[in-house]
Amino acid sequence: MADIIELKATDLAAMLCSRVCHDLINPIGAIGNGLEVLGDPNQGDMAEGARDLIASAAKQSRAKLEFARLAYGASSTSGTDIDTRECERVARILFEIEKADLEWNVPLILLPKHKAKLFMNMLLIAAGSVPRGGQVTASITGEAGQEKFEFTSRSDPEKRQKTLVPSGSAGLLSGIPEEGFVDARGIQPFYTGLLARMTDMEISIGLENDRFFLNAIPKQAIADAQ
Repeated sequence: MADIIELKATDLAAMLCSRVCHDLINPIGAIGNGLEVLGDPNQGDMAEGARDLIASAAKQSRAKLEFARLAYGASSTSGTDIDTRECERVARILFEIEKADLEWNVPLILLPKHKAKLFMNMLLIAAGSVPRGGQVTASITGEAGQEKFEFTSRSDPEKRQKTLVPSGSAGLLSGIPEEGFVDARGIQPFYTGLLARMTDMEISIGLENDRFFLNAIPKQAIADAQ
């Protein structure tokens, strides 16, 4: 069996920064294009479209930055726990630019910072399972310290698009990518798996009856059940 890939801290940071830049380059570029149109007196007839473009791109940029701040960054130096109300706020901002709808079944609790990051990164993977639209459900159950994270999704049947497991995510989550290496394209699910190992959570991912599932269960709970 292949060994789990261990990244240097500098490589992990560099790849996560590349991921954030990749997410932001298009909306930031769109804002620049819109401003150029507004600044050109010969394109006055396109001003309204340019304003709409800027507004849409600014909304996307904000959603992606809010998510990155919580899911990748330090988020806050005031403590080691994150309120799930903050997770919900960021999640709903993100889903304003996603094609899927979000059902949030999460109690009002404090999560240790790395567990909160794990939950939010799992949410992003779940959103990627229905790229053309559908329903994503996010849930947390269990006692404090033994929380179970559960995500399910199903594509919109009217779109006639299959629900899918995001390409390569299973291997990246396990720390053993199919390609044998990690790059900036796969760093987000790899980082998710790293967070799961840091918090002693066991991740499972797959499809069952055309429904996507992504779960994280405390390893201690699995051991107790056995």
